[in-house]
Amino acid sequence: MGWRRVLVVGGLLLLQCGDGRRMPPPPPSTTTHGGARLDAARSHVRRDAGTSRAPSGASFDSCRVNLTPAEHEVLDDNTHETGFNGDDGSYVILTWVGDGTGVILVLSTINTPLDTFLEGGSSRLYRSTDYGKSFHDISQSINHTFIKEEFGVSVGPGSSVILTADTPVVDHPGGIIFTSTDAGATFRFTQLPFHLAQPITYHFLNPDYLVALSIDGGLWLSVDFGAKWTKVHDGVHSFSWGAGINLFFSCSKADTMDAEERGDLQLKRTKDLGKTFTIIHEDVFSFGYIGAFLFFSVMEDTRSPRVMYFSSDQGDTFSQALLPSASTEQFYSILDGDEDMLFMHVDNPGDTYFGTMYTSDDRGILFSKSLERHLFDGQRKSDFRNVTSLRGVYLTNRLDKDGRIRSVISFNRGGAWQQLSKPQNVECGQEVKNCKLHIHGEHSRINHIVPMLLMSEPTAIGLVIAHGTVGDCLSSSQHPDVFVSSDGGYSWRGTLRGPHHYSILDSGGLVVAVEARREGQVKTIKFSTDEGQCWKSYNFTEQPFFFAGLSSEPGTKALSVSVWGFRPEDDGQPMWVAVTIDFQSLVTRECDERDYEDWLAHATQGGASRSDGCVLGIKETYKKRKKESVCRNGRAFVLRKKESPCLCTREDFLCDYGYYRHDITSECVRQPDAHNKTLETCLDGQEDELFTAGYRKVPSDRCEGGFSPQLAVQTIIRPCGIKPTSNSPPASSPLPVTYFDTPRERMVLILVCSGAGVIVLAAVVFALVAVKRGVYRNRVKRIVTVSQGTLKAPQAPMERPVHRTRTIRIFCSDAHLLDRNQCCAEWRDL
Repeated sequence: MGWRRVLVVGGLLLLQCGDGRRMPPPPPSTTTHGGARLDAARSHVRRDAGTSRAPSGASFDSCRVNLTPAEHEVLDDNTHETGFNGDDGSYVILTWVGDGTGVILVLSTINTPLDTFLEGGSSRLYRSTDYGKSFHDISQSINHTFIKEEFGVSVGPGSSVILTADTPVVDHPGGIIFTSTDAGATFRFTQLPFHLAQPITYHFLNPDYLVALSIDGGLWLSVDFGAKWTKVHDGVHSFSWGAGINLFFSCSKADTMDAEERGDLQLKRTKDLGKTFTIIHEDVFSFGYIGAFLFFSVMEDTRSPRVMYFSSDQGDTFSQALLPSASTEQFYSILDGDEDMLFMHVDNPGDTYFGTMYTSDDRGILFSKSLERHLFDGQRKSDFRNVTSLRGVYLTNRLDKDGRIRSVISFNRGGAWQQLSKPQNVECGQEVKNCKLHIHGEHSRINHIVPMLLMSEPTAIGLVIAHGTVGDCLSSSQHPDVFVSSDGGYSWRGTLRGPHHYSILDSGGLVVAVEARREGQVKTIKFSTDEGQCWKSYNFTEQPFFFAGLSSEPGTKALSVSVWGFRPEDDGQPMWVAVTIDFQSLVTRECDERDYEDWLAHATQGGASRSDGCVLGIKETYKKRKKESVCRNGRAFVLRKKESPCLCTREDFLCDYGYYRHDITSECVRQPDAHNKTLETCLDGQEDELFTAGYRKVPSDRCEGGFSPQLAVQTIIRPCGIKPTSNSPPASSPLPVTYFDTPRERMVLILVCSGAGVIVLAAVVFALVAVKRGVYRNRVKRIVTVSQGTLKAPQAPMERPVHRTRTIRIFCSDAHLLDRNQCCAEWRDL
């Protein structure tokens, strides 16, 4: 078997690993913004006729169990199909509204306009209040208005909904929106004083607070859920809500179209909903907000590289991140973040399609290298994913030096990465030397190799579902299969052959899947009550239809799922279809205490050792439903766990800036090009000289005792970036400071100081003796003079030479860093 390198064609990475066979050309996507388009689906059907399927990957047995007649009857009684007859809409969106409301909205965009006050088209809106069992046409509540399909149905906190009309800009002073606070039961018509450039953005907690950007760059705010709007700023390029009611936005300093390209933007903040503004920084290229961090890149002129700044206090103070700078051909990308740390990707120069991943400290300033050769394709898409079903787990793909793409996983927030283990029920051929599981990510999804990304949910503890291939590397020449993990990614099983759409229900108690068929229609749904170990199949319709989407109620606690698509009719017109399957009547028993067992997260040794299960400083033992228990967790399910602290080890620490982890000893040692004794940077507007032993604790790590690096405790703060006044000493003349942070250096310092002390003591004694002699001589001289009848003043003492100490300040940015011997030499010359 000949392994081939990854080929890059027009920005598309062709994943070739194996026999070199390539997948057939994929069809265009049939989904857009949560909806489905008929013309794409029609061309998709024609184009796929007669195409051959990709060869299968490594074989495995998928457990299948037949439905009993009783189970089949129960599902028949609780499956509800709705056909939207007479609706020739070319675009349909199905959206669940709220949690536990049972409300589904279906928006259909109709090509032929109805007789309304708007030209260009119209829409129909359907609503279900019984979890999809029946739908009612409520188009009259929005006047059959043509809804802008790219904005879709915007669902916010609670039961809030916004629909945006597709209003022509010419001859109309502004756009039109329809707002609802009761999950679509009623809608309010609002004429806007501007035309929207993008969908309206909700505040993440208060749905009454809305922010919008107009097509002319105006920033608009509403504090009453869109009833009234106030323009707060002009020339705005982008915006983002921060903590509380902080609103950040970038704007042009002048009326320039290419300000963003040249880094000429200002970053501003309003803390009072547009009444007052604060300029945070000038020369901003771009900015964003994630977790608790505000970040922005700055380019002071077109010839200088961009540098990143971070703030953890809503922009009150900010500091330059210790990261490599990026040229105009490179980019930064925030992969993920929370209140404790950030994952940052820094692109490599040139069209390499990879870069370096860094993790930050809790201030977002000091970054440590986490993963080299991190894959980032030509469309600037990353396969990086947070496995939310287990704390500290992240998964991504790496482009290795041999040109092959391989999946890696971290169980401690990027502290260490390793390849995924081989699935337990899969065997590779003898020609495969390194048999591992590799996961398809975003790049594979946008190129239609797989229909879905990795899925995990915080309430479904340990459960992970993903598409992948097994072998030496990731391959698009093999047919992707579905794999499942019940322990957060430590072990895997092959569960479904071929690509599928899947969804997690009942907090992991039920998993459903529909096969992704390119060349055919669907009528079967598969479901599992044991986290994907075995599956049952149910035909939910007698008349198959072309699949458009699989949708379930938000929150993963429901037991209902909707399958929707379109079915060709005899008259040539398609009919949109929505089928809702309610599994609540099938899984009737509520779980009790006997259905749960203690499960130690991150345990790799069965909990036998004291450190087994210790990740990020604590052990977590969950109450997890037994796989063999056929019961439902229910809507009232709350994840229960017990925590206990662990002793600290080196694994609880990352290597600090300027240090790297040694491959053999696992100790953090200095990088060859960073022998400085101080790490100096501007923090919060001050010059902060940071002492380090090469380690820093992983953010959010809660270990106690155990391993403790010898960290220095003294920190010297001086003004940074402040021009000296006429009465202040120049900034270039700081107080003398020399730093010693290793045992050998400290010993040298002790010996030198001891020797210097002896010399000083001897000098003091010598001086006292000399003074005493001088006083004695003068006294004798005075006595002699007085006795001779003549009084003379004593002579002035001779001025002694003043010896000034020479000091050394070592900056991490100095071009020529002094080594230890030079420091010692300088010290000896003091």
